[in-house]
Amino acid sequence: MMIKLTSFDLSGIIGGKLYGPKDKPVIDVVTDSRQSAWSDGLVFFAIKGKNHDAHQFIINLYEKGVRVFVVERLVPEIKEFHDASFIVTSNSIAALQKTAAYCRRLFTSPVIAVTGSTGKTIVKEWLADIIGQVLPVVRSPKSYNSQIGVPLSVLKLHEKYKMAVFEAGISMPGEMDNLQKIVDPDIGVITNIGEAHSENFRDDDVKTMEKLHLFRNSKKVVFHYDDELIRKHILNDKALREKELFSWSFQEKAARIYVKNVNRRESSTVLSVSFEGKDHEFKIPFSDRASIQNSITAATTCFAAGIDPQIIAKGLENLTAVAMRMELKSGINNCKLIEDFYNSDPGSLVMAVEFLISHKGRNSVLILSDFVQSRRPEAELYGEVAELISRSGIKRFVGIGKALVRNKILFDDAFKFYESTDAFISDFKQSDFRNDIILLKGARVYEFEKIAQLLEEQIHQTVLEINLDAIAHNINVFRNHLHPGTRMMAMVKAFAYGAGPTEIASLLEYQRVSYLAVAYADEGVELRNAGVSLPIMVMNPDPASPDLMIRNQLEPEIYSFESLDRFISASVRHGLVGYPIHIKIDTGMHRLGFMPGECRELSERIKMTESLKIVSVFSHLAGSDDQALDFFTHKQADVFMKTSAQIQDIVGYPFLRHLLNSSGILRFPQYQFEMVRPGIGIYGAGQSEGADLKVTSRYMTRISQVKKIAAGEPVGYGCADVADHDRLVAIVPVGYADGLRRNLGNRKGSLFINGERLPIVGNVCMDMCMVDVTGTGAKSGDEAEVFGDNIPIGEVAALCDTIPYEILTSVPRRVKRIFYTQ
Repeated sequence: MMIKLTSFDLSGIIGGKLYGPKDKPVIDVVTDSRQSAWSDGLVFFAIKGKNHDAHQFIINLYEKGVRVFVVERLVPEIKEFHDASFIVTSNSIAALQKTAAYCRRLFTSPVIAVTGSTGKTIVKEWLADIIGQVLPVVRSPKSYNSQIGVPLSVLKLHEKYKMAVFEAGISMPGEMDNLQKIVDPDIGVITNIGEAHSENFRDDDVKTMEKLHLFRNSKKVVFHYDDELIRKHILNDKALREKELFSWSFQEKAARIYVKNVNRRESSTVLSVSFEGKDHEFKIPFSDRASIQNSITAATTCFAAGIDPQIIAKGLENLTAVAMRMELKSGINNCKLIEDFYNSDPGSLVMAVEFLISHKGRNSVLILSDFVQSRRPEAELYGEVAELISRSGIKRFVGIGKALVRNKILFDDAFKFYESTDAFISDFKQSDFRNDIILLKGARVYEFEKIAQLLEEQIHQTVLEINLDAIAHNINVFRNHLHPGTRMMAMVKAFAYGAGPTEIASLLEYQRVSYLAVAYADEGVELRNAGVSLPIMVMNPDPASPDLMIRNQLEPEIYSFESLDRFISASVRHGLVGYPIHIKIDTGMHRLGFMPGECRELSERIKMTESLKIVSVFSHLAGSDDQALDFFTHKQADVFMKTSAQIQDIVGYPFLRHLLNSSGILRFPQYQFEMVRPGIGIYGAGQSEGADLKVTSRYMTRISQVKKIAAGEPVGYGCADVADHDRLVAIVPVGYADGLRRNLGNRKGSLFINGERLPIVGNVCMDMCMVDVTGTGAKSGDEAEVFGDNIPIGEVAALCDTIPYEILTSVPRRVKRIFYTQ
């Protein structure tokens, strides 16, 4: 925040009632209990949603040292928090927005705001990079453009910055009015109007008008004149057309900026632009249509901001692709590696560090380059970095760059500094990194890809990419189908359905699910060793596992009297009282579980056992995704309700009940009870019944070789594929040992290469397959998708006469998993 406040000041800004000390300092804001890298001077805004309530984390944050809270209700324990300030308000999100709006009013330098359906994050990043050559710029972290993200971005304003660039997005009517009051931009930029969130607006005209509300008080507006929809609404609106309009067009004399010529080359483009009677030539390192238009929008905005054309030209020529994701990869010596070396600015560093420290169970390491476009005094800038490292508890730091070397006195003496990436590589030893979580954060010019190659686990180039943001989205899709207060037990068994359990479990813990479920005890132990602290239910505990489970605080599914006896014996041996167990009822699927007729005896035995306590009773639906079996689903639910009621009557205390899997959540809301148990739906597969689930996994590889095969020559084992014409065949390093089914060969299956589905020819081999790429221009190194956005996993499963579960779980551990956030 640009100024230091007290708890009393903050209560006045948001109009809330203050309880507790008036003089508690407020220097920064947090809305997520897991994102707090430190506690001194933090104020926590406890936000309550339909299926989550951050008020439950107040005690935890108080124990961490947070002493100022903005809440919608007082917690019962307030008398115990005598040294904490609580500000009660009717709406915590509105209070956060008022706080941000207050800080915005104190900021006197220009503010640029970018909105639109697509491209706004890229334009925002490029603007900050170009202007950052001559001015200190603050920008929104990545795509922080929501009702919460925008105020969090604006709260980063400080007098040390001489320009601010924010982005703003909306998904519902009325939202832009809130954001306008927070950002109140001097220069407004609109990129385009597309399909995103169209379902919530009557038509594109309404959506366009909503977005343009952002520019109500702006002095200047930037837009593409050739976009008929946007042009119409700007020129037909009296207030907007009277502003200083900076439009650009490919048509002469149509707009203020005329793009006279676009000369595309193989990997770059030269733009000839005319502005106010002067011609300018700009070179950009891209040739695709979207990047060209985003570059022109960025250049036009720079003209509007009064940036010198030579600075614009230099900035455009040095643009880099905006990395919309942070990748988490497996590294050497059991390390994990976070790659985020495309964005280099202090704001994105804070965000990346929060991602780093959210991964528990490993020593945290930060490898950072100089900031190349900060335009701020070095001692001030790197002093902030040193403070961030100290507060975040990062164990090791490596600084690369001459500026960091010059300022190493600001850091701990144990940290290491190098003037260049090559100098670090010369001193690199693999043994220095073991069981660490390492964040690589640097400017493109420092070529941190070289460091990544040293630190990455060297596995063949076939990889399974997992989009953590898509998983978080899917979790929230299911939450939106739940009644308030319904809990969620997320399934991470079978290597998290092939995705990788520790990373997924950490994300689910971050997303505040109530429980995790694994199949076997060793899966639970792996999660505990990775630092996962959520309650974990083990669904198939084997006879030898009770002691192991107790040592690792894993909770067993009890499905038979034999399993009950084993756990009673172990719990007594360990001297336990009330150890949590989960009772499985067989309501008709006839796998593991007590039959309903056994539950009276079961309940009476547990009632007499002090060492164990039932925390949940559950069953499993056999056909929740099949409408033809709805009668059976209702029958199972009826048996479950009667049996669980009988158990509760006998043991004499309440417990959680859970019956619904992914498809059950979507189709049978009346059976949610106290908890639900989504599995395959979290990973974007299975029957979704129209729910907006996102694809989370993309299985891809790269072509190893392309060779010409003459007519009449066979391909593969058994000489099974012969053609009557010459053809080009690509050899791709993925085979049935990698989960690519053998029956997908001989043109039954296909891979997606260079924008086309191309047939797999010949028999699939153990470690590779062959693809007909005739006439496509495919070459060695080109990407090949096995399944993902272009080849749905459900389609692959259907070709193999199986289900998506089997396809996902068939991808072996030898295939590297790459986790990323956008």
